[in-house]
Amino acid sequence: MAEKAVKAAHAKAKELGTPMTVGVVDEGGRLLLLSRGDGAGPLSPDIAIAKAVAAVGFRLSTKEMGELYKGDPAFWGSMSAVLAGQALPSAGADLIVRNGRIIGAIGCSGGTGEQDHKCAEAGAAAVLS
Repeated sequence: MAEKAVKAAHAKAKELGTPMTVGVVDEGGRLLLLSRGDGAGPLSPDIAIAKAVAAVGFRLSTKEMGELYKGDPAFWGSMSAVLAGQALPSAGADLIVRNGRIIGAIGCSGGTGEQDHKCAEAGAAAVLS
């Protein structure tokens, strides 16, 4: 399933014309698979994993976290200190849900936040098919 998600996210990145690193974690935030696309930045692996960890940890897509930030910036701003670089609530990660249960998350890094999010959505959706 992780391979299917990664392939779909990379396909979406190619469609969008951006390099992408994709990380998939299980429901406990442990790395299952990491794939760095050609041209993706040197920090993109760490960022992709941290986004996926944030999504699974908070049980929300990181895009949703961004919306919540607007309503309570003090709380979400303090999370960076609490999370100490282990989780990044920044656009680009989505939950992987199977049979109504969260089984992991996919995080993407390499494009804009919106591009990263679209790639993560494509990866998560691929697990459902």
